[in-house]
Amino acid sequence: MSNHPLLKVEISQLSVAERIQLAEDLWDSILEQQDELSLTDAQKQELDRRLEHYQQDPTAGSTWEAVKQRLGFPQ
Repeated sequence: MSNHPLLKVEISQLSVAERIQLAEDLWDSILEQQDELSLTDAQKQELDRRLEHYQQDPTAGSTWEAVKQRLGFPQ
């Protein structure tokens, strides 16, 4: 995909704010057609497994703050 002319030229000339807006617009366009996306059986099974694990113990995971700290994000 990096060979696409739009990615090489026009995007690199956008400001950071414009690139963020472009990413949001792109994501919104994907969400509008999300019914075209399908999960594999393995993905569905994994999601079901994770949901069941969460329902058995909702406190077992980490908070977003703890994850950011563990990954070294600034406070």
